[in-house]
Amino acid sequence: MNEPKQVDERYYQLMHELQALDFVLVELTLYLDTHSDDAEALNQFNRMAEQRWNVACEFERHYGPLLQFGLSYSGYPWQWNDTPWPWQV
Repeated sequence: MNEPKQVDERYYQLMHELQALDFVLVELTLYLDTHSDDAEALNQFNRMAEQRWNVACEFERHYGPLLQFGLSYSGYPWQWNDTPWPWQV
């Protein structure tokens, strides 16, 4: 196993932003489950989903994959064994 690599402050900023966006998306999902015809909530959900996708792409471009099982691309060499992993932060 590789030693944990040093990460900069931007790593933690992006991770914090992803966690905040994920929280909003979960809450909007729960709301939309019972209010499926609320167009404003659906628009907000789609805006947040796009923002999350953009932040995740920036994170992965600089720090490696967020997800396994083919849901994220890996740079060369294989990056999945680089730490810290997203769930360790």
